[in-house]
Amino acid sequence: MNYSELLKPLEKSSIQISYDTDIDDKCPVGASKIGGKPDVPLDFEWYYFQGTNFDGETGSRPLSFIAQINCEEVNKYDKDNLLPSKGMLYFFYEITSMAWGNDPKDKGSAKVYYFPGSVSKLQSTDFPVDLSDELKLPEIPITFSHKSELPNFEEFFEWNSDVAYSEWDNYDDTKIQMGFDSDFDDEIETMKHNKLLGYADVIQSGMLLECECAANGICYREVPNMPEEKLRQHKENSKKWQLLFQLDSIETDNYEMLWGDTGKLYFYINIDDLVKLNFDNCWLILQCY
Repeated sequence: MNYSELLKPLEKSSIQISYDTDIDDKCPVGASKIGGKPDVPLDFEWYYFQGTNFDGETGSRPLSFIAQINCEEVNKYDKDNLLPSKGMLYFFYEITSMAWGNDPKDKGSAKVYYFPGSVSKLQSTDFPVDLSDELKLPEIPITFSHKSELPNFEEFFEWNSDVAYSEWDNYDDTKIQMGFDSDFDDEIETMKHNKLLGYADVIQSGMLLECECAANGICYREVPNMPEEKLRQHKENSKKWQLLFQLDSIETDNYEMLWGDTGKLYFYINIDDLVKLNFDNCWLILQCY
């Protein structure tokens, strides 16, 4: 199989996110960052999710603020022109439920909010009084860079299920020959990988069909029993899902937040919604090692 010909059209641009936990600089209002207090418009209403926490207690709980991205700051790195050119993107997740995202009932456990106006109209807001301190991520300044990517074999396999799983080595060798990272590179796998767009650094398996099913009211566990034609249609629709934001577990000298067991959060969006700048239907998947 000529993987070079198959992979050339799949190249995507990603916006890599870096941070240094040794830097304690306070972020100015409107700056991109992980954690801290969000800078939001006056009419912003905090998100809540009805879920079950680690102790088996069910209730309505505030989502934790995960990150905010100033779209003007990342615009020059967005080579595919997918993100808004101005405004602010915000990411939230309800940590005590820590939903995996493979079930429709997880809807609302993660939210993406887009403010299209001028960041000069934003102000830092306090957390809800019922959000405990351990669920408040520390404020971490972030920087950006551009990187071209190809999909991990797990995601490629999800689109091309006629390819034998034993082809992983050949696929990986082709990626290396084309100048891209290896899926098997242990050093790469253990690095902190935070990004916007591009392809997910998959830990377990491809997540596109998982997003398509859960966002349409179908638990992923039902997929093996799905009628063939219905499954074919969902697989075709799943190709429209695009990674929006990937965040690794947070570990600093004074704080630790592990997604599952040192895992990652993946926010996905349907490309049709992204074109319309509609972030209401984003879907989150959690994977861990």
